[in-house]
Amino acid sequence: MAMSVGSDSTHEDEGIVDINTTPLIDVMLVLLIMLIITIPLQTHSVALDLPQGNPPPTTEQPQVVTVAIDFDNSITWNGQPITSEQDLQAHFMNAAAQPDQPEMHIHPNRLADYKTVAHVLADAQRLGVTKLGIVGQDQFMEGQ
Repeated sequence: MAMSVGSDSTHEDEGIVDINTTPLIDVMLVLLIMLIITIPLQTHSVALDLPQGNPPPTTEQPQVVTVAIDFDNSITWNGQPITSEQDLQAHFMNAAAQPDQPEMHIHPNRLADYKTVAHVLADAQRLGVTKLGIVGQDQFMEGQ
């Protein structure tokens, strides 16, 4: 800070016109804290009836159907060759009609066409198969 040394007397009588904002900020912070404390916490509760205890273990293993797609795009159902599109659709409809659907494991070969694999998956979904998965993905990993 510099001190003015001169004969100009007009600047000596003027006070600092800036407002001191420190007390204003302190008051605002206190009011904000009081507001936060006094706001009631809104708790939304949802009544859920959760089951008590452990469910009984299933004694019956699910039936598994393996649909394999070979490198030449031939399709087998549990090792039995599928000769036509209608034969594949009939197998899918029979599996979907069962009350406890079997698990469908689609096992494509690494060299199988994507079009064939996508067609088998689309047929299964369209005909109502709900338990569907692709297995054997380890052959598609890098470095193997």
